[in-house]
Order: sequence, then C-alpha cells, then structure tokens
Amino acid sequence: MRRRDFIKYLGLGGVAMLAMPQSIRANSSAVAVPSSCKKLKPISGSWFEFRHSASEGGNWNKALTHFTADQWRRKIFEMREIGMEYLVMMGVALDGKPFYPSQIAPQIPMGCEDPLEAVLAAADECGIKFFVSNDFWGELDAYTMMIDKGVQKLRFRSMEEVAQKYSHHESFYGWYFPNEAQLQPYFIDECVKYVNDCADFAQRLTPNCVNLIAPYFIKEARFDDYFVRQLEKMNIDIIAYQDGVGVNHTALEDSARFYEILYKAHEKASRARLWADMELFYFEDGDGGNLLPADFNKRIIRQMENISPFVDKILCYQYIGIMNKPGTDIIAGHPDSLRLYEQYSAWYNQYKNKK
Repeated sequence: MRRRDFIKYLGLGGVAMLAMPQSIRANSSAVAVPSSCKKLKPISGSWFEFRHSASEGGNWNKALTHFTADQWRRKIFEMREIGMEYLVMMGVALDGKPFYPSQIAPQIPMGCEDPLEAVLAAADECGIKFFVSNDFWGELDAYTMMIDKGVQKLRFRSMEEVAQKYSHHESFYGWYFPNEAQLQPYFIDECVKYVNDCADFAQRLTPNCVNLIAPYFIKEARFDDYFVRQLEKMNIDIIAYQDGVGVNHTALEDSARFYEILYKAHEKASRARLWADMELFYFEDGDGGNLLPADFNKRIIRQMENISPFVDKILCYQYIGIMNKPGTDIIAGHPDSLRLYEQYSAWYNQYKNKK
C-alpha cells in the first residue's frame, strides 16, 4: 500500500483474490446518514510508534531513539492536551526485535529502559487509551505474516509476555493487529482468519479488550452481500479504514463517497464500529521518501469534512513526527510539524469552545 514502509511492505496487493460467487450482487438500498453524524468531528486519536523506517522517518527517528522516559511521558501528555483520547501502537517490535525488555529476543536500544512501560504509565495518568500492537516479529510483508506459523508462534508468545507485563495498566484498552489488508474489493480469506485468530487469542489473555484493524484501498469498497457477510464473520470491534489521501490512493474529492459505501456496509452488518484512519502527511518525493506534514487549512480540514458524516471516530496517521508542540525539548519531526500543530490547535480550541 505504500503508506508505511511499513507503507512499502505491508500491502497485500500481490495476493490473488479468490473467485467470488456469481450470486454476489450490489445492494442499492439507501441508508440515511444520521443527522448526529453530520457535525465535523475532531481528531480523537493517532497511530503511535517508537521508530519508523529510515526511508520515511528520517525527520524524527533519531530524536525518538534518544527519548528518555520523562520525554515519552511529556509527549503522551502533549497529545492528550490537543484532544487525543486513543493511541494505536504500530509495533512492539521491529524486524523481530522488541522495543521492550523481552525473553524472546534482544531489545532494540532506546533512550530509556522500557519505552512501552513509560508510555502506558503516562497514558494511565492522563486518561489516554492504548491499542497495543502484537507485531512485528517477521518480515514486513503482511501476507507472509498472516500465514507463517513461525511468525504466529512468536506473535502469540509476545502477546502473552506483553499481557503479563503491561495489561495491568488502565490505559491498556485493547490490541491492534497491524498486518493490514487491502480491499480488493473484499478481504482475502487469510485476512479474515488472521484477524479472528488474533482476536480469539487476545480475548483469552485480556477478556475485556477492544481490538482494532486498519485496512486500506477504500476506493475498491463495495456495499454488497458478500462484503457484509465478511464483516459479520470478523471478530473485531473497530475497523478504522485508511483514507488513502496521503499516499495518493484516494483523491481528496472522492473520500466521502467511499466512506459512505463503508458506512452502509457496516450499518447492515451491525458488527464492527466504523472509524477512520486519516493521513496527515504527504511524501517528500511525490510517491516516496520522508513523510511531511500536510497543510491543515488547505487539505486536512477537507479530509475531516469528507469523513465526519460516516464514522464514529477519526484517528490520524500520525501525530508522532507529523505534529509537534512548539517550544519544547521533545520536538521530533520536520519544522512544518510545528505549523500543523498550531493550525490544528487553533481549530480544536474553537471546536471546544463551541461545544
């Protein structure tokens, strides 16, 4: 999907879609958008990471690597200050090495002993809810990680370890299953099995967990019986579809139409809640390179306008590296990230005052 490098590697576009039954037919019945959903929604949360790929995170990786526990704490509080209620942890590991002290593999060197403990403890203090990742314990190829039994064994072993060490935190809200699948136009069967296997294991470890996935390629979405049946089969609480604007998969003017299709399908399935994963960035080199902050007034506000009528919550990809509060010693990102923070902060303060 070329959104995370992770953008580069996590797509399932090369996987052949199984033939679908001839009986699939589009459901043309209209579903009215509730009037309560028409109000512009703020950004309620963000993806979160300890490190990005070198090819895309060059503006913030070095700073994050040296963050102390206190700096992580203050960064979490910074996000809460601007209205973030939820954080989605991209990975507890990268290339098979964890960011936390583990019995599974040597820890990735960081600026504090246990970054995972630092951010969860900070989230406890300020009331943020974390969806904690259960990967990346293998190669950054989504299909391989979904079907590889060795990776699954490591994944589940890590989930046991993470649950034992960290699930006592009030901020440990649930799990994020980060091997992202595209709609082509349906989920492949392997994706449905992967999600359900992860969810079943997560619920055994943390019975009250709320779990989330974030598929992409929404321009292929269909409202038909087959897709609705897939949604009914998936044991997942929240599906936060990537809007695809940042990676140029979705034209800005088309995103509302695609989310309306997803809204209708989710309404009929009556299973997972529909959230959005809104991209705040653009690529430095057009279709690759470092991620840079988009302009709030020129683009992001329009993304919010398109998405708001159809979803319960808007999350973003991502605060880390793309937004930074000016005047602190915890700035990690391009200088334009300060501008985006000030733009969104001005809008958010107006939003709060009008509530």
